[in-house]
Amino acid sequence: MSQLSELLAHIEAKADQLDRRLKSGTHLPLSALHPNPHQPRKRLEGIEDLAQSVKEKGLLQPLLVRPLEDGRYEIIAGERRYRAAMEAGLSEVPAVVLDVSQEEARALALVENLKREDLNPYEETVALLELLALRQGVNREEAARLLQNLLQSEKRKTGLSHDVVGQLEVVEDVFRTATRMDWRSFVQHRLPLLRLPDELRAALEEGSIPYSAALELKKVRDEKARKTLLAEARAGLPVHQLRQRVRALNAKTKQPELDLQKRFKALFPRLKALPPEREKEALRHLEALEALLNR
Repeated sequence: MSQLSELLAHIEAKADQLDRRLKSGTHLPLSALHPNPHQPRKRLEGIEDLAQSVKEKGLLQPLLVRPLEDGRYEIIAGERRYRAAMEAGLSEVPAVVLDVSQEEARALALVENLKREDLNPYEETVALLELLALRQGVNREEAARLLQNLLQSEKRKTGLSHDVVGQLEVVEDVFRTATRMDWRSFVQHRLPLLRLPDELRAALEEGSIPYSAALELKKVRDEKARKTLLAEARAGLPVHQLRQRVRALNAKTKQPELDLQKRFKALFPRLKALPPEREKEALRHLEALEALLNR
């Protein structure tokens, strides 16, 4: 078992030990600290409020850092506290130094952030995939495909191969370590968030709409209509009302699509009956249609 596997498998057992080290940490100058380039959280909110609290009470919770070869320290957990300390004018902060690899530091940062209640669904989805990717030694896209394949294997209700059983054990270990969510529910309800249009993903990342609203809006193909409904969702339109609006909108656009499909289907028998001298003309029209669709 790799060091990373041991770290993830025994993270709960190490929690008490880590808590004891947090209470007996050292102090490091802010100038010696370096932000984590793989920070799982994209939104670091409330820094001004935290800075004011730091001015009044000091920084109560130490940062978790690891030593770098150049004498500086990389932040594993606590970048929000680091920024607040800078804004508050502190010259040094309490810190706990852990001698871990970059891979282990990424795993710890992901697990630490996944334990936070204010992590939005999109960030949580990405963080869980990153954690699984680290454990499996693959990239995020491959981790997502692994989960989808496992779910399909279970649905077939046939005997699972030795390799699939091993992969399933790793997946269940990661989800048990980092979240209370079942991995099957994650595949069905969270992986679709990765395929959201840009404006929906941005709204979800900033926390202006719930993920259930984002999944409903994803069903709207017309970009203009989708953006209009997104503005209403941001303004507080309840999800159940949004769902009704999406269904009504899709019902209007579905009928022309069905009519078009019927017309094309009716053409197939007639195309087969075309005389040879008209096949070339039909082929030219078909190529022109393909070119139009590919624009």
